[in-house]
Amino acid sequence: MFHTHTGERIDIVYRVGESYLEAALARLDHFLRDHRTGDVHHFDPRLFDLLSDLTASAGHPESEIQVICGYRTPWSNELLRTHTSGVAKNSLHMQAQAIDIRLSGVNTADFRNAALQLHRGGVGYYSRSDFIHVDLGRVRRW
Repeated sequence: MFHTHTGERIDIVYRVGESYLEAALARLDHFLRDHRTGDVHHFDPRLFDLLSDLTASAGHPESEIQVICGYRTPWSNELLRTHTSGVAKNSLHMQAQAIDIRLSGVNTADFRNAALQLHRGGVGYYSRSDFIHVDLGRVRRW
């Protein structure tokens, strides 16, 4: 993964079989911290399972995921809400159950379609900003 705001990269195994690796999850939590405040929140590891399944479904399991936004503090979420459109008041980013991404080498509309075909959580498509949002909430789209 590459974080577009921090310039950091991480290449990590977070799970072996059915067992999540706690040290790897902690590194992912730090990597996906709120880039505005530095605050870290524990991510639901099922989000990483979703990302793994999504990149495979898109036909690019080895491609680098570009992260636009991971965790957001309530302060960051409100800041975005007052300066941009399309930011939910109770965003799942604040519970570390959502991520905004694009996938290197994959058209973003096609990536969105692959996410929709999984029927797992919410999928948002932001064509102007060239990214998708995926989360662990109820199945929905926008």
